[in-house]
Amino acid sequence: MGRNVERFKMEGPNALWQVYRTVSRFKAVRNFVAIQIARYCPSLPVKNAIYRRVLGMKVGRETAFALMVMVDVFFPEKIEVGDNCIIGYNSTLLTHEYLIGEYRIGKIIIGNSVMIGANTTVLPGVTIGDGAVVAAGSVVHRDVPAGAFVGGNPLQELRGSGPK
Repeated sequence: MGRNVERFKMEGPNALWQVYRTVSRFKAVRNFVAIQIARYCPSLPVKNAIYRRVLGMKVGRETAFALMVMVDVFFPEKIEVGDNCIIGYNSTLLTHEYLIGEYRIGKIIIGNSVMIGANTTVLPGVTIGDGAVVAAGSVVHRDVPAGAFVGGNPLQELRGSGPK
């Protein structure tokens, strides 16, 4: 099962070397500064306001981004997080991948009441369903069904979805 990403072929040097053909320098710098402020901000409402107003992310009510969460610097507007979620310490939400001959962009959609453990990486094009739990230190490289408990690298189901 593949991730839901758009692929763009590139000629010449690797795609990351050509990043400013795909993203403006102003946007990259503005986003970087806003993300660094939000990463260290102790106030959850202020942090969420930065994500919503400056970065264009969709962030639900009572959602908490822990200290040091790194959201995508180039395409943060492609991140949607539902209500009452926790994104754990030092986690990374990536909506882009720059490779040798191409780059990929995909939305990250996180449902309501999702718990993402510390030091987790969520890759582009992934949907995490309502009520899912992602164990700390995981790499989310595929969709996670609602209510599932998953973890690891490679990601595997630790407990089935459904009523608890």
